[in-house]
Amino acid sequence: QEQLVQSGGGLVQPGGSLRLSCTASGFNLDNTAIGWFRQAPEKKREGISYIRIGDGGTFYRDSVKGRFTISRDNASNTVYLQMNDLKLEDTAVYYCAIDIRGGIGGMGAHEYDYWGQGTQVTVSS
Repeated sequence: QEQLVQSGGGLVQPGGSLRLSCTASGFNLDNTAIGWFRQAPEKKREGISYIRIGDGGTFYRDSVKGRFTISRDNASNTVYLQMNDLKLEDTAVYYCAIDIRGGIGGMGAHEYDYWGQGTQVTVSS
C-alpha cells in the first residue's frame, strides 16, 4: 500500500529545534521528489522545502533558509526536516508529500500526488 507516514513535531519554545520524519512505503523512490509543506490556521498551505531523490538536490523557501535542513535516508525510505531556531510564525500543521509523476517537485501543492497525515508543530513561549 502506498503511503507516507509522518512522525515528529510537538511543542517547542522559540529558538528551539524539532525534527520531522516522513517514511514512504509502497513507492519506488527513484526519480521522485519529496516536499514539506505547512498550513497555519486561516492560511494557505505553503511549500517550504523539497528534495529530489535522484540527484539529492534540495530547495528551500526563503523564510526557512539557514534554519531548516531537508535530508534523506535511502536505506529507510525516510526524508527528514530538521528545524532549528524555530520562530512563533513556524507554528503550523506540517505535511510531507511525494511527486511520483514528474519527480521534480516544487513549492506548489498541485505538483504532488500523495500526502502524509500531517503533524502539528507549535512554537510558543
